[in-house]
Amino acid sequence: MIVLYDSPVSGNCYKVRLLLTKLGLPFERRTLDVVDRSNRPEVLGGLNPALRVPTVVLDDGRSLGESGAILWYFADGTDLVPEDRFEQARMLQWMFFEQYDHEPAIAVARFWSLHRDELDVDPEKLAEKQAAGHRALDAMERQLGSAGTDFLVGDRMTLADIALYAYTHVADEGGLDLGRYPAIAAWLARVAAQPGHISIDS
Repeated sequence: MIVLYDSPVSGNCYKVRLLLTKLGLPFERRTLDVVDRSNRPEVLGGLNPALRVPTVVLDDGRSLGESGAILWYFADGTDLVPEDRFEQARMLQWMFFEQYDHEPAIAVARFWSLHRDELDVDPEKLAEKQAAGHRALDAMERQLGSAGTDFLVGDRMTLADIALYAYTHVADEGGLDLGRYPAIAAWLARVAAQPGHISIDS
């Protein structure tokens, strides 16, 4: 069985849980703390050099880290990856955008906001992350509002939608105003209505 080193609150881990559930692949969750990371070298040292979650261990003992790589490994050859090479590249474009522009802003703003009592959060730095998060959401709103498609790449859900759904749907927990984005709101509802959907707290 697949083993997933996981954090229940992590959007990056949620992406993997959501995909595995959609694909009907059974997995065992092993939860790690996202604040106290003192046991990471002991637990993940031989599995993921970055000592991050998510990390998966396959049936044959091989391990893989980084949410985007894990998503690609399990979804390649399924309906969640377009057959057309250009459409694949567009899907990857949005996945790279998520890791470069979206996640570093929205995930960090959310993490800081959820753990205010444990972390010494600089209000100015938090405001900067929130502003960057709104810029990322603005880009998504432009795409979803003008492309004339139900999902980020065409009319069928792809890995790009899974990757960006994870932190977008909880962006308000980081102090971002999702009410400003009607196209994103409609897209979030469409993603949540797809077969095999699970919530981040499941």
